[in-house]
Amino acid sequence: SSHKHKLNFKKSKEVCLSYIQDAMLQKQWKRAAEFMTFYAESLEKDFSTAYMGPSEMIWRIGTEILCYHSHSSMKQFNSFMEQMKTLGVKRYLKVCLEHAFHLLCNGLIDEAYQTLSLAESWRFGEQTAIQDKEMKLIQAYRGLLDYYSWSKQKNILLEHGQDGFEDLSVEQEMHSCFRKAAVNLKEIIKVPGVWDVFVKCYVDLLEFYGDHEEACQVLKEYAYNSKFPSNPNAHVYLYQFLKRHGESKKSLISALKILHDIVPSHELMIDFNTMLQKSKKRKKRRLGLEVIFAALDYAGWKENVKAWSCLARQVKQIVTSEKHLDWIKQEWNSRRDWWPAFHFSRYLAKRNWQENESLSYEKALVAGIVLGKDCKYFKYVSHQGCKAQVKRFQILKKFVNKHSPVYLRISG
Repeated sequence: SSHKHKLNFKKSKEVCLSYIQDAMLQKQWKRAAEFMTFYAESLEKDFSTAYMGPSEMIWRIGTEILCYHSHSSMKQFNSFMEQMKTLGVKRYLKVCLEHAFHLLCNGLIDEAYQTLSLAESWRFGEQTAIQDKEMKLIQAYRGLLDYYSWSKQKNILLEHGQDGFEDLSVEQEMHSCFRKAAVNLKEIIKVPGVWDVFVKCYVDLLEFYGDHEEACQVLKEYAYNSKFPSNPNAHVYLYQFLKRHGESKKSLISALKILHDIVPSHELMIDFNTMLQKSKKRKKRRLGLEVIFAALDYAGWKENVKAWSCLARQVKQIVTSEKHLDWIKQEWNSRRDWWPAFHFSRYLAKRNWQENESLSYEKALVAGIVLGKDCKYFKYVSHQGCKAQVKRFQILKKFVNKHSPVYLRISG
């Protein structure tokens, strides 16, 4: 019957598709391509209207197979993508964008630019308005390639500038690329989203032409606009810009404070802690201790000598002055149950001593203060240091022994 035939046809399609997926998962690209041929042929006889149309299936799976098939060529890939562009109006711009990415990955920059330019001039009634976001992406990536061309021309001029190199055509081309890039990049970063590479390129253009005020405004908007998703990189770019242009410590600290709230394990927390420690304000020095303790909560920082040095220095200052011991106590209270095993085990003491003497010294100082002179880590490292007659370890042992009452106050 007609109904039974349709059911069998549907089942055979599903089985074929599962074979394709299985072959792709096992990276058997030749086998996947053979099943894909059968699948495409079967779809020609299929008049059903599924939610995900057959053209999208062929586009997504076919693209993946062609990218990895050992006998695939760029000519075949280009031909396939051109066919995909004609199969679905709704996906036209997405296919164009993916085609451009593939060309870029293969170093065909001019071809990618041409693909994006043709896509930008595409119009299809109401579909143009519906695909407004895709069109903005097309324009943005074309702007990115204009920036790339601008950068190449700029480097030519800078490289030959000292030799009196003068070529008006190069300079004119550079300015032309700047204008085209700036227009498209400026448009995309108005749309709420994560546009890191586009923002960096646009700011680079503005900085080169001395428009620092506009560049700063762009970065602040990108970092602070509540319509944009939370993005650590936005605050990193702003901080780096402010630092480059010699902005006040207050501005730098403000930028890093938000970064700390979002990513307490970010590598810039060393810079943040250093600035806070140098502050004359007690509140900021207190925050500095919180920042470095928080960073060392993460496994990626376990062997970071700079981080341990920052913590050891501040702990030593507090202990020596006997002021603000409550700061250390507050930070340690929430960590006393897991930091000893995480940072101060005898196993780590042996490994740190063998691999990095400076790391073991900084950690031993902290361990001796927060866990006392009987701490396994401190006892092992100080013993090895004194045995090796390293003077600073002898001084370290005396310091911790002298301030052993501090441990009692911290431990409560």
